[in-house]
Amino acid sequence: MAFKIHNGRQMSDSFRTALFIVLSGGFQDAYTYRCRDAVFANAQTGNIVLMSSHMFNGDWSACLKYLIPVAAFILGTFVAENIHYHLKMYEKIHWRQLILIAEIVILFGVGFMPSGINTAANALVSFVCAMQVQTFHKIHGHAYASTMCIGNMRSGTEALCAYIHTHDKVILRKAGTYFGVILVFAIGAGIGSLVTSYVGIRSIWISCALLLISFVIMFFNDENA
Repeated sequence: MAFKIHNGRQMSDSFRTALFIVLSGGFQDAYTYRCRDAVFANAQTGNIVLMSSHMFNGDWSACLKYLIPVAAFILGTFVAENIHYHLKMYEKIHWRQLILIAEIVILFGVGFMPSGINTAANALVSFVCAMQVQTFHKIHGHAYASTMCIGNMRSGTEALCAYIHTHDKVILRKAGTYFGVILVFAIGAGIGSLVTSYVGIRSIWISCALLLISFVIMFFNDENA
């Protein structure tokens, strides 16, 4: 089997694998916001707020611009879970790596889509983000979100509070993991914003490269992963 497990922990749970996936998540959000009509790829809460605001103002065309990515996110979650259900016992390549391949192919295609069809491009990126967050949701056994921050902020703060009361360094490392994920996401978003402002639509291919690195890492085993 190509996919590695070390000390009972899957390589998809390693921080090294998550590092590039989280960077990609931040990059994708900055990309769609900066050059795809200010729509969020990951932050569907923001899209729902904007959708509802336009709906109650009677601006139905703007409402649809935010509704479609929300629907695509739901569909992406559904597809990823079905891939997991049907291919979790597949041995030639891990089902999570198949998800990464699908993400890379879709995002590569988005890089060719002109600004005139931003709604379709945003739907595809949101679809990819949903597949990603549904597929990669643990680091060292701790549940986390690779494409958003609010849950990580809550979990990190909760762990930090628990450390203050218990002085358990294991819990402190748990808090550090969550805040580390938030920092990496922010770096990815910053890089995405900067690169997108110069490169434009095709900058999403950097996200493809980041996901490809995680895909390759999952073939290897490392004690320090």
